[in-house]
Amino acid sequence: MDNPQLFDNHGRELSYLRLAVTDRCNLRCTYCMPAEGINYMPERELLSWGEMFRLTRIMHEMGIKKVRITGGEPFVRNGLLDFLTDLASLKDLEICLTTNGVFVGDYLESLQKLGVRHINLSLDSLDRDRFNQITRRDDFQKVYDNLLRLIQAGFQVKINAVVMQGKNEEDIITLTEFAREHPVSVRFIEEMPFNGSGLVEETLFWDHIRILDRIKSAFPGLQARPFLYGETAHTYDLPGFKGNVGVIAAFSRTFCGTCNRIRLTAKGQVKTCLYDDGVFDLKAYLRSGVSDEELKKQLLTLFNKRPLDGFEAENKRIGVITESMTTIGG
Repeated sequence: MDNPQLFDNHGRELSYLRLAVTDRCNLRCTYCMPAEGINYMPERELLSWGEMFRLTRIMHEMGIKKVRITGGEPFVRNGLLDFLTDLASLKDLEICLTTNGVFVGDYLESLQKLGVRHINLSLDSLDRDRFNQITRRDDFQKVYDNLLRLIQAGFQVKINAVVMQGKNEEDIITLTEFAREHPVSVRFIEEMPFNGSGLVEETLFWDHIRILDRIKSAFPGLQARPFLYGETAHTYDLPGFKGNVGVIAAFSRTFCGTCNRIRLTAKGQVKTCLYDDGVFDLKAYLRSGVSDEELKKQLLTLFNKRPLDGFEAENKRIGVITESMTTIGG
């Protein structure tokens, strides 16, 4: 069988895999999970490193050009660097990583040797007290120091900040100001309902419009960049700034029309959209002994039934959203 290219039923090319390697995390962010955490899956019920490599290789043969390693927190699962080494053997595959920044400082040299240059760092506040309240952990200084080390080492860093009413509105300005002297992209994200509680807001105070208005009020020279196919953030340059800012309408879902992503959870669920409830158990299918060709046919079938956008995907769910972001990989 030749290597068929992955397109969905709406004609969108799929070139980006978001791969969650664990559902475990060392933080307890309020927008992601309850204070007591969630019931983590035993490792035997997660995809093995070998299974994840096989699936990534197959999808790479079908047109995936970029893989982002997510979690949970990727560095809490033993064997991550060996897995990244295997991924680096796949020709012309861009490897990116999302982390909360607590442990990444121990691996900067290894990541550089493997060619991992793009790091997304989740950081919702530059104030230690607010950071502690949001993450329920006192790790701010370690994360901030590692952020500076990443920048100094030449990594291309994006700071992801979820904007929450009554928790970190002040940081819209302080994080934007951080981009004045540092070559980073600060991306403000609408809060999503994946907090593990089953409670979903029908409306959102800090939507993408209000976030952008707050930035413009302090930095009126904001200049929009072109919105590229497959992007989620509307990004902006600021005169005299080394970095830039962006806003991701993750709750409003204004960017679905050019979505080029495949999501694979740590337990092997394929998600054709962030807002669906998992459309196929790829782990069980894989462990049934199927061939590479059969896996490719199954992937083509799954994405030939893809919702047009996140609203359609949510409407087709069975029940309300109850999962934690750490279980689906962001």
